[in-house]
Amino acid sequence: MRIVVMGAGAVGCYFGGMMALAGHAVTLIARPLHVEAIRRDGLLIERADGRHRVHLAATEDPAAVTEADLVLFCVKSTDTEPAGETLRPHLRSETAIWSLQNGVDNAERLARTLGRPVSASVVYVAAGMAGPGHVRHHGRGELIVEPGPGNDVYAAAFTEAGLPVTVSRDVATALWTKLVINCAYNAISAIAGLPYGSFIGEPGVTDMMRDVVDECGAVAAAVGVSLPDDLWPQVRAIAATMKGQMSSTALDLARGRPTEIDHLNGYIVTKGAALGVATPVNRALLLLVRLRERAAARPEDAPEAAR
Repeated sequence: MRIVVMGAGAVGCYFGGMMALAGHAVTLIARPLHVEAIRRDGLLIERADGRHRVHLAATEDPAAVTEADLVLFCVKSTDTEPAGETLRPHLRSETAIWSLQNGVDNAERLARTLGRPVSASVVYVAAGMAGPGHVRHHGRGELIVEPGPGNDVYAAAFTEAGLPVTVSRDVATALWTKLVINCAYNAISAIAGLPYGSFIGEPGVTDMMRDVVDECGAVAAAVGVSLPDDLWPQVRAIAATMKGQMSSTALDLARGRPTEIDHLNGYIVTKGAALGVATPVNRALLLLVRLRERAAARPEDAPEAAR
C-alpha cells in the first residue's frame, strides 16, 4: 500500500513510521528539519519495546501525493484549508483521504476545500517529537474511521501493522468525545505548563474540568450529538493512562507556534454562542490560552524581570 502523510508531526510520523515498519511504501511530507534528518538517518521511533529506525521517503513537496492509495492528513486544524489547497491539484480521484486531526469539523472543511469526500477519523495516541526525525510514543495507537471506499481494506492493513482501526458509522460521537477530553485537558496543561498527571490532583482542578465537560455536553446536546453516559469517567481516566503527557496546546506554546485552541475550547464557545448555550469556563480557558499565545509570540512585551 502506498501511503502519504501530509503534515508529518508526531501523529503522522508515528502512524506513517509504523506502517513503513510493516512493509508499506510510506512518504512523509514534513517540515525541512524533519525531512533532512529522515533522509539522512531514517525515522527513529521510540517505543516501550525499544527504538526502531525505519528508512522511508520524506519530502516538502505536496506533489508526493500523486501516487498515493491513502493520504493521512495530519496538519493542525488551523492549516486545514491552506494545506488542502496545496494537495488538490495532485490528488488522483481514487485516492482515499483520512483526516487524523483534532476537532470535529476538519473532515468537512477539508472535503469542501478539495471538492471530494474525506473520511473523518478519531486518533487515540500519545506521542511527541523528541527532535528532528525522532518520534517518541507514550501510549495507545488506535483509530476510528468512518466508512468509505476501500476503508475496510486499509483498516485491516493498519490493524495488521499493530495500529487497530475500527470502521464505524458513529464517528461523530467519538469525535465529540475526544473533543470534550481535549477541552478538559489541553488548555489547563498549556496554562500550567504541566503534564496531565501533575495537575489533576490540585484542589479545584477536577471541579473546573467537570464544569468544562458539562458545558461541552450541553453544546453537544444542542447540536444533536449524544455523548456516552460514562463520559466523565473517561475524561478522569486520561490522567492515569497518560499521566506524563503534555497537551499539544502546551507543546505549541513552548515552541512559540499558534495553537489549535480555537478549534477546541474555542469551537465550544462559538457553537454555544450560536445556540444560546452558556460556556463561561471554556471561554475563560480560551482567553487565557490566547493570552499565553500572545506572550509567546511577543516576548518583548514581557516585563524585564520575567524574561
